[in-house]
Amino acid sequence: MISHRRGFLSGTATAAAALAAISSPAAAETDPPVRVRRPIPSAVQPVTVYNLRELEARSEQVLSKGTFDYIAGASGDEWTHAENQAALKRITLAPHYLSGVGSADLSTTLLGAKVAAPFFIAPMGTYGMVHATAEVGAAQAAAAEGILMCPSTYSTSTLEAIAAAGASPKWFQVYLPADRGVARELLMRAKAAGYLAMAVTIDVDVRGNHERDDRNHYPGPGELLPMGNFAVRSQSTKKPDLNWDDIEFVQKVTGLPVFIKGVLGADLVKQARKAGLAGVYVSNHGGRQLDDTPASTTVLPRIVDAADGKLTVVVDSGFRRGQDVFKALALGANAVGIGRPILYGLSLGGPMGVQATLARLKAELEMTMRLMGTRTVAEIGRKHLYT
Repeated sequence: MISHRRGFLSGTATAAAALAAISSPAAAETDPPVRVRRPIPSAVQPVTVYNLRELEARSEQVLSKGTFDYIAGASGDEWTHAENQAALKRITLAPHYLSGVGSADLSTTLLGAKVAAPFFIAPMGTYGMVHATAEVGAAQAAAAEGILMCPSTYSTSTLEAIAAAGASPKWFQVYLPADRGVARELLMRAKAAGYLAMAVTIDVDVRGNHERDDRNHYPGPGELLPMGNFAVRSQSTKKPDLNWDDIEFVQKVTGLPVFIKGVLGADLVKQARKAGLAGVYVSNHGGRQLDDTPASTTVLPRIVDAADGKLTVVVDSGFRRGQDVFKALALGANAVGIGRPILYGLSLGGPMGVQATLARLKAELEMTMRLMGTRTVAEIGRKHLYT
């Protein structure tokens, strides 16, 4: 159980000093105007989590408006963002009562790594905007709960510090730098640090239409915070025209399993199989990129069918309940990525807030599995859904 504040804050003093400058009066004189400014949270404290959905409103009370809107907001009319959760609610469960299931085993295996539950911390950038412990704090919580974490290239903490923060399995989310030399160095660092797979994000060749940020004159955390994985900011320039040659480059440099993240169509699945990828990551980036695209769970069944058991299929965007995770597993996903609620939990209590968030999701999934008559993750299937 996470309990020692000193341990969580070790190694974060330098980052905390840089982060504090963002909220200081001196910085406020020169930064673009944001209507409500608050210090970046640093408290490590217990958090009671009744459900993941409520965390958003509670987090809004501790974060600056620009930061909160950056996290909670999405692209354009934010229709896809809303549709992610609405589509999950349109999927209904078919309970199997009188099944005699007195307990449920949530554990599963992802690319050979044993994890305590079939969900993971999805890639998100610059955790330092919500808490001084940043990605290191989230990694500590993931390790405490036995959950896989997939940090972003654009992390506040270095990929080495994140890897060292806890022993649970980790994949590395890749925004491929335009400079092949920089890209090679980054990929080899991730391999050396023990990351087990690479997830190359393919849907961010151009920035989405973030109207909340524009209204707030918010430059984004990437302009305000240190990015631990790059010595200088110029190295972080993304390649703006990704193609299959770039995916092959990642495969050859690392020799590790490779996913492509941002898959919404079966055509990419067929190409992924042909290219020898380990899996596909179904995602619309939480509605943050191209609005009016379908919810991840809407396209998930056809992608699972196209994968035909030859690829690992993971999914994110909109998951807030244990029932949501169960539905994705029933549709054929191997695991579910949890995004925004992790940042909300971190803002409220640091590592302890993230651990409470993960523990709550575990409890809801176990409850759902038992009421659905499933003892193990492997038993979950489409027969458990009404169609």
